[in-house]
Amino acid sequence: MSAGCVLLVMGSALTATAQPRSRPSVPTGADEPIAVITDHPRLFLRPQRLRLLTRERDRSSVRWQQFDSFVAGEAPIPEPGFAQALYYQVSGNMAAGQRAIEWALGPGNDLRQLALVFDWCQKLLTENQRRALADRIVQRLAATARDDSIPAVDARVLAAVALFDHVPDVPKRELESTVRTWWGGKIAPALAAGQTVVRRQDAYALWELLHAIRDSTNIDLRESCTHFFKSFPTEHIMSYYPPAFRGEDNDFRVGVSEKTGEPDLREATLSRAADLAMIAYDTNSEDSQYLQGWSMHDNFMLRSPLGAPYEFLWANPYQPGLSFTLLPLVFHDPESGHLFVRSDWDDSAEWFGYFDGVAQLFRDGHRTSLRVAGANAPITFPSAVIYLGESGLKFRLNLEEGQDAVILAGLAPRHTYEIEIDDEEVFDDTTDSAGILSLDLLHGKEVGVRLREPLAGVAAQ
Repeated sequence: MSAGCVLLVMGSALTATAQPRSRPSVPTGADEPIAVITDHPRLFLRPQRLRLLTRERDRSSVRWQQFDSFVAGEAPIPEPGFAQALYYQVSGNMAAGQRAIEWALGPGNDLRQLALVFDWCQKLLTENQRRALADRIVQRLAATARDDSIPAVDARVLAAVALFDHVPDVPKRELESTVRTWWGGKIAPALAAGQTVVRRQDAYALWELLHAIRDSTNIDLRESCTHFFKSFPTEHIMSYYPPAFRGEDNDFRVGVSEKTGEPDLREATLSRAADLAMIAYDTNSEDSQYLQGWSMHDNFMLRSPLGAPYEFLWANPYQPGLSFTLLPLVFHDPESGHLFVRSDWDDSAEWFGYFDGVAQLFRDGHRTSLRVAGANAPITFPSAVIYLGESGLKFRLNLEEGQDAVILAGLAPRHTYEIEIDDEEVFDDTTDSAGILSLDLLHGKEVGVRLREPLAGVAAQ
């Protein structure tokens, strides 16, 4: 399979859809002066979402009850500015709004939360408080100006949107720099080239940033790299390890990681928040509907003081969802070279992941890191057989029914090989950005497969 193809396996059907390599383009509206065109609240609480949250409060939904219990009960909350300001917006409780302002003008130094308090508590701020908080936000903007990580840029974007018509020049420069220089000049080209510039743990911050810019300026940054955003929701699902992790407050799905030891539950919390924010961003897409089916299980509802505000803000239990069990059991993105395979959708499933040069196998309740170099036995799944590294250069295989994907991973990236399969004509094929090839072999018959360097004259043609 060429590097410009997307491989999907569903049941026993193997489909390859040829498409050109994606190229970054300028999102609609980004070639004109960037301006915030909305009134407060601008960040996340657009009228439709605020109406939904108000209805959840009126209906005393489970999500509202647990959020209300933390705020009204004055429990310690890890992100007090965010939680108190959100509670004020939905309930109208001015005491909660005042507590958010007191935090922002007192111990608060988290730029992201300062921006949310400024935006969501506008009606409660006195003129002196407004100026003092704006000054604090501008100082934090300057202090983090050299940090171009996604969470830092997200915080600066939220601050720029909140302050846009309150402080001359600074917010406009920040938005122009983010959209044109950081996104248009760095992130979008890197995504189009298949580079991993969005770490899995940065997904929530990325979707906050996308929401903030689209909701306030009508610029959809996804338009500059459509392939990445088309495949991201499914990759996010497939890149969770199969078993649920039993937390103190709720169950968690744990995303792929090279870390050892117990899962980072803050990362797991924000990973679910990213799922919910993705759904809210594009509720009509098929990918969002699969993600909705994946997310709406009560045992995964965030119930901790950290998670409850995110769960309340983003979840929409009334949104239609599709069963995630209809998704392919093999995910391969040739642009990034990421590959994920599951045996089924049960918690006891076997799972394989190949991402950023790392190979992992989850089997019998344990995660194992695999060496790509050297000889390796094939990794077999009901839907696929995977060969790692040198073991994919020469092998014999008798495919069982249903094993429609024969995947060679860890070869030379974007490299052309001459491929010889018993009783077939020799042909050339090129690996993707991570050195992955997919072969189509007959079932019920043992065949030999050999990969070689093509003859120089043939390769040149």
